Amino acid sequence: METNSSNNYQNYQSAYQAVGDFAKIDHSRQIRTGFPEVIFGQGKTPEQIERIIKAMCSNHPVVIATRVSDEVYSYLSDRIAGLDYYPMARICAVARRVIPQLGTIGILCAGTADLPVAEEAAVIAELMGYRVDRLWDVGVAGIHRLLSHQAQIAEADVLIVVAGMEGALPSVVAGLSDCPIVAVPTSIGYGAHFGGLAPLLTMLNSCATGIGVVNIDNGFGAAILAAQILRTAHRLVKRIPQ
Repeated sequence: METNSSNNYQNYQSAYQAVGDFAKIDHSRQIRTGFPEVIFGQGKTPEQIERIIKAMCSNHPVVIATRVSDEVYSYLSDRIAGLDYYPMARICAVARRVIPQLGTIGILCAGTADLPVAEEAAVIAELMGYRVDRLWDVGVAGIHRLLSHQAQIAEADVLIVVAGMEGALPSVVAGLSDCPIVAVPTSIGYGAHFGGLAPLLTMLNSCATGIGVVNIDNGFGAAILAAQILRTAHRLVKRIPQ
């Protein structure tokens, strides 16, 4: 007799779609994880991205491709109806129906040079249906800029903090906030910064509590982690006896 888990396994196995000989689209990912598959555009040809997006559009109301250059978007825009482009974030998306979600994600960016990573997080969160509150250029070198936004920081349900150089901003923000912090080191900095390794280690070694750290320049991963925190928090609320 088959168990439910074995049935689910078989359902998952049948819920992917081969695209040529280069991709298998995981249509069941949202059922398993809460969020659909997102296309990582870097390293793929424009033709491959085009075929994957078109295949996904028949099954998903929002289809996203990250790390897409201006040149690749120029190719795709002539071939895919309804395709939007977010140049700072380097994201392409066909968003026919974005479903609003509960919760506000505040995103803080230390410096202007860190904006591409911060915008990647912001656009992903918005396409997933979350309200986003942006606070740009609030790094610790001019800490009064950060302190003037304490009311906005207090209103966020999750904070994503993006910083390069020495990466101190998440520790400072964690000392001002009572919500989870997702820290994102960036590859912006001088030589001893080691392409983002220095702020990564700073964030991992923070003396402030409640900080989770994602990989260097991973704005996408930060947005998904913040969204998962909010999604599962609301799921737990539903379990409280009335």
